[in-house]
Order: sequence, then structure tokens, then C-alpha cells
Amino acid sequence: MTQSPIFHINGDDPEAAYRTMRIALDYRQKYHKDVVLDVVGFRRLGHNESDEPSYTQPLMYQRVKEHPGVRTVYAKRLIKEGVIDEAGVKQLIEERIRRYEDALERAKKVAVEAKASIIPEPEVIELDGSAVIETPVSPDIVKQIAQQISVVPEGFHLNPKMVSQLARRAKMGEGTLPIDWAFAEAIAFGSLALEGTHVRLSGQDSGRGTFSQRHAVLYDTQTGKAWAPLSELPSHDDAHGRFEVFDSSLSEAGVLGFEYGYSVISRDALVLWEAQFGDFNNVAQSIIDQYISSSEDKWKQTSHLTMLLPHGYEGQGPEHSSARLERFLQLCAANNLCVAYPSAPAQYFHLLRRQIRKGCERPLIVMTPKSLLRLPAAASAIDELTNGGFRPLIDDAEVRDANAVERIVFCSGKVFYDLVHARGSSPTVREGSSEPGADRGPRAGSPRGVVDAMESKDNVAIIRVEQFYPFPVTAVQRAISKYPNAKDLVWCQEEPKNMGAWTFIEGRFEDLIPGGDRLRYIGRAESPSPATGNYAVHMQEQERLVHQALTLN
Repeated sequence: MTQSPIFHINGDDPEAAYRTMRIALDYRQKYHKDVVLDVVGFRRLGHNESDEPSYTQPLMYQRVKEHPGVRTVYAKRLIKEGVIDEAGVKQLIEERIRRYEDALERAKKVAVEAKASIIPEPEVIELDGSAVIETPVSPDIVKQIAQQISVVPEGFHLNPKMVSQLARRAKMGEGTLPIDWAFAEAIAFGSLALEGTHVRLSGQDSGRGTFSQRHAVLYDTQTGKAWAPLSELPSHDDAHGRFEVFDSSLSEAGVLGFEYGYSVISRDALVLWEAQFGDFNNVAQSIIDQYISSSEDKWKQTSHLTMLLPHGYEGQGPEHSSARLERFLQLCAANNLCVAYPSAPAQYFHLLRRQIRKGCERPLIVMTPKSLLRLPAAASAIDELTNGGFRPLIDDAEVRDANAVERIVFCSGKVFYDLVHARGSSPTVREGSSEPGADRGPRAGSPRGVVDAMESKDNVAIIRVEQFYPFPVTAVQRAISKYPNAKDLVWCQEEPKNMGAWTFIEGRFEDLIPGGDRLRYIGRAESPSPATGNYAVHMQEQERLVHQALTLN
């Protein structure tokens, strides 16, 4: 399957094992291919030194007990060949045992001394995630990268379906069209590379993008030759970084584990892994739990690893809706992760650029969009890339009179566009395909036409939580205090009540709401499944939660 050579080695023959290892290393260095060494042997003591393997494998371990062991077998061979005598073997064994015993005594001494000097570690104070770190790029850089990604080399035969997309890229670079998510991402990657950062992206269909939105790699229709525009950005100085994108296999644990290890070693690189759908991180849960969320606490290993997990409820069913936001939030502690759910292309742009800044040495978990990739209301202006930074909390820009607001609706991600459309303060969302990548699952129904636009409600403010962890405490307090007459505060989410951000948000709001009031929940009921598999039921649920969030009791 892998076209890799496999060497089967007798575990009783150390010289054969050593020789085979040398052959394997030479092969890998010359041909740049993996080699498998299959050492056939056994464990004398079973699972661990206190285990009794004969409970379950009596016949096998009877043979193991009768086996003299590799050391004895090899020693007899060397004596027979005249390489060493029995006295020499005995001397080598005694010397080795003495070295082990000496090491053990030193370790015991160190342990005693360390125990006497142990100082309890102070309680870790969680960071306030309210700060906005400036990460703009110059207009000239935007134009340079836009030119690079919208013009193919001479003689390159472009897929006809890509012509209009490249034309749109060019217009976005000129500022005549609002920028979408793919364009903002390309500018982020390209600008980082120009600044000297190695950008490395892997995942299923990452070159094209699962939803046919990225097209970081283009293919000549006549030769099949691949061309990655961002990998050929002109270098102005020695600081120019690399851009690489890899379409990896559907072996999430293996690929994510590799990328995590790469990020630990290559500390100055932006290493990204993208799940085809956010749900696919389920298969890599062991890597997330054992390494990504806890390696700094266990081993003091920091990482800039970024996980891109498509998330959002568009009626695609339980396996293509949820990136399991709740799991990552449950893992958050001692400033170990950054978990964000950006709702606009410019926010995504600044979030990616911020990730390699000093002070951001922690894995970044991003709930990325699906239907929002092409939703007109979810576009950004080009000057948002040349100014500002990622905003952990975004206030309601449509509220004209803060004193008239009676309810504050906190939310995140895609449901924001359902809410503002239903409130009547967003552009009309056209019926038709806003779902990116019609070849991927059922047609999405949200956010297009979730409910008919209501009369504009000036008594409801809709505030987006763009970053969950580190939690933006000060920003939330400031937002609440802006609306002095708002006595009703709610959290609205698409996910079931026992999923999503609700249980995380509720606890953090307890100390932030004045007067002893509590944050109320509006969303789907608790469920063992991330989403319904029935499109009509999905639409009913979505309409109900949007209506409840905007209608005062």
C-alpha cells in the first residue's frame, strides 16, 4: 500500500538488526522513502514489570521462560566465535549493572534534595483576552499578493471555471469588490511569507479547499502540472519565508500528530492543519488531548499550531455540522489554548497574522465557515486588512440608541447573520446557492431565508463573541455597561444546549452581570447528536431560536 520496503529481523540477532538499520537509513537518505523494520521478538515481562502475562497466555509464556534471552544467546555466539571469553562477558555485565546502580543512587539523592526544596506552584491567573493586537499590512502588500494570486503564468492552461474567480480576486485587490474569506486568507498567508514566516498548511483537499474556495494550488488542464501562486512570491530580502500546502490523507490522527510535532520544532513557522469538516477532528482526539491541549503543562513545549475546523449549522446533518467547540472549551485551562470563532474575513485575516506574534505561543483552534465563505453579508472591506487587528468581541454597530436597548443577545459565528437578517438590519439574503461546494453533502439552508426579515428592533443589541479563550473579560464588561437599560441578557447558539459554548459562557458571565442577574440560554434543546438529520426539522429549529432571541417577552 505504501510502496515501502519492509525488513523482517530476528530479535535474537543484534548484529543483523544493526546492519539492517544501517541499510534502512541509507535507503531513506538516498530515495527519500519510508522504510519499515519489523523486529520479531517478545516481551519477557509482559505489559510491565509487575504484570503476569501467563494469566492469559500460559503456553506462550512457558516458551518465553524457557528462552535464555538475547543477551545469553549473543554472548554464547561471541564466545564460540572467539571474540570474547566467559570472564569478559561477566565483566561487561557487572560493569553495566554497576552503572545502572550508580545512576539509581544519584537519582534517589536528587529526588530527596528536590523534595526538600519544592515550592508550591502559584495558581495560574487566566489572561484577559480583550486586547486587540495590531496586525495590519500595507496597501502595497495587498496589491502585490492580489496580483500574484489572480494572474497565471504565461502558457499556463487554466480551468475555465477558474477564470471568473481569478477576476474576482483581482477586483478584491483593487478594492472594487468586498473581500471574501479565501482572499483574506491568501493575503494573510502571503504577507506572512513576505515577512519571513514559513507557512505550512495540510489537510484533506487543502490546496483546492473542501468548498472549492481556496485554490491555493492551480492545475494546468493540459499537462496536469501544479502551480501554487503564493509559493512564488518575489523575495525582496533574505527574510522571505516559504508557503507550502499539502493534500493529506484521511488519517487525521497521523497527520495532525505530524503537524503538531513539526510546529514544536519549527517554532517560528505558522503550521496549520485543516479538517475537511470540523467533525473530522474526532478521529484525532487522542492527539488533541495528549499533546495539543496539555503539552506545555506536561513538558513545557509550546506550539503555534493552528487547527482550522469548518463549523456551522446549515442542515447538513450530524456528521457535517459541528467541530465540537464544547470539547475544546472544556480543555481550556491555564492559558493553554486560544479558541476563536471569527465571523468575518478581516477577523480571520488578523487572527492568522496574530498567531505568530510573541506572546501567542499556544495552539489556536479556529471554527471556520462553510456557507459564510460566499455569503455577501459576511464580506469585509479591503481597508480592514490595512488597519487594526483581531477583535475578541464585536459590539452591535446597528444600534442607534444604546439607552433604548432592553435585551443584549450574545452569540458567535454563523448564527449572527441569521439574527441580523431576521432583525431587518442586514442586506436581503438571496435565495439560491450560498452553500460553497455543491458537491459536498446536502444543500445548506441557513443563513439564507431562515426567517422573513422583521421590523428593525432597536431594543435588541447583538454582540459577537469572536474569541472564547482567553476569555475577553474586560471587553464583555464594557459591552454590558454600554447598555444601562438592558435587563435581559441571553446567549444564543445553534448547537444543542449540552454542546457549543453555552456551559463555558454561562460560568464566565456569572461574575460579570450586575445586579445578580443570570445569562439566559436560547438555542436547541439538549441532544445526544450534534444535529438533526432532517432538513425540515433543522429549519424549524433554526427559525425558532432566531425568533426567540429577537422577541421580547
